[in-house]
Amino acid sequence: MTTMIIFLSLLLNFLSCVQSEEVTLIQPEAENGHPGGSMRLTCKTSGFDLDSYAMSWVRQVPGQGLEWIVYYYGSYSNDYAPAIKDRFTASIDTSNNIFALEMKSLKIEDTAIYYCATCALFIGFIYRPLIFGAGTKLTVEPRQKSIVKPKLSAFYPPKSSSKDAVQAAVCLASDFFPKDISLQLAFGDKPKANVTRPSVLKPDE
Repeated sequence: MTTMIIFLSLLLNFLSCVQSEEVTLIQPEAENGHPGGSMRLTCKTSGFDLDSYAMSWVRQVPGQGLEWIVYYYGSYSNDYAPAIKDRFTASIDTSNNIFALEMKSLKIEDTAIYYCATCALFIGFIYRPLIFGAGTKLTVEPRQKSIVKPKLSAFYPPKSSSKDAVQAAVCLASDFFPKDISLQLAFGDKPKANVTRPSVLKPDE
């Protein structure tokens, strides 16, 4: 209930903005992250004094509506949505006119389009218009391991004088990825034999 009240309050503040001079917010088109990792999203601002503006980060998860996740009044006062609190931190760099979002402990469900937005509050409660950046598409997905060729070792049985002795040669494949492998074995002039060994390890090993 508290979250809904905060959301409605912020929405009403933004909707009360009146037309004023143009400002620009420039964001990278896309970024990629990994679960448990960190990411820094940036919003390059121009045409206004960043210190005088209330800034926001808003995201849209695929198939869902807009979600206000950060309302930034300045270093002295900020509001964060429960889903990202203690993991995401907003900040401004006035020397480079950048509004940033530091993200840590990323989760797959953080995959979304992230928009920076602004609406300034001046003396007399005169508001600037709500303005969005074009958005940065953040994709959070597990790291993909590179293909690694196997190391092969062959072990041959000792020679035996007995015609009835059973002999076996061993081929050891190790240190490869993915963990599925297909081998071809050949003994002298005998036909090659195809041997497939599926992974016996867990997918994340």
